[in-house]
Amino acid sequence: MRKQEFLLKEWLPSAGNKVSKIKLSKEFIRSTVKLALNEDLYPSGDITSGLIDNDKVVTVKLISNQSAIVGGLLFAKQTFALIDNKIKFIIKKKDGSRVKKGNLVALIKGKAKNILIAERVALNFLSHISGIATKTNEFVKLAGKKTKICCTRKTIPNLRVIQKYAVKLGGGTNHRFNLSDEYLIKDNHIASSDLKTLVNKAIKNKKGKKITVEVDTIEQLRSILGLKFNTILLDNMNIKNLRNAVKIAKKYYETEASGNVNLNTVKAIASTGVNRISVGSITHSATAVDFKLEI
Repeated sequence: MRKQEFLLKEWLPSAGNKVSKIKLSKEFIRSTVKLALNEDLYPSGDITSGLIDNDKVVTVKLISNQSAIVGGLLFAKQTFALIDNKIKFIIKKKDGSRVKKGNLVALIKGKAKNILIAERVALNFLSHISGIATKTNEFVKLAGKKTKICCTRKTIPNLRVIQKYAVKLGGGTNHRFNLSDEYLIKDNHIASSDLKTLVNKAIKNKKGKKITVEVDTIEQLRSILGLKFNTILLDNMNIKNLRNAVKIAKKYYETEASGNVNLNTVKAIASTGVNRISVGSITHSATAVDFKLEI
């Protein structure tokens, strides 16, 4: 719980607030990296790198093996620092910048033994965060300037903060961070109760929280039209119905589309005039970006 609390103060959105910049706390980065290093080094450390002469000093190039949006450099830097605080990690490309294959991302100077101990954990952070940022950016470019791409709660457990950070680096926006951030009335809530009843209860109890309501038919949309909530989530509609739903709803609500969103469909979905498109795959299925350390 503590991890979430200090991050929410730093940069994560709360109901009704806009995030002007991305900022992860030093404490969060350090504690996250410590857990990753412990996973890799417990119980006996790096027994292979231990074979290397302790006095051997090298300068290592961190290079991108593909075009990408870079993310996670502060995590990589912290990884080396926790192994050996005398290692110099010189950043050449900032988080959120675009790199091409062969570009120098950072220079690392220090004892070879300690650099090799930290290598894989540092690259894992860099590859994963860059992968999400890169995939998000592909969707952002296809959706165009008028439609926002946002992530969901379909994240790897305990990596949500990192993954949502990566989405922002790629030009996307964050959906709710957790279940307490806003009301999101979805199909299974409706199946367990009644749509209009749930919406009215949320309006009565909202206390400053945002309310989003999911519908999958025009009939459902019309049944709650005019009730005072924030966003209508149009789920799994074909393009014709989605376009019609946006036309009906846009006077009253922010509009969001979800379901069957991929790189082949996102442009057509955006063309309906929807304000936002939520995409689960940018966090749960993004391919890692390939980086290497070159001595």
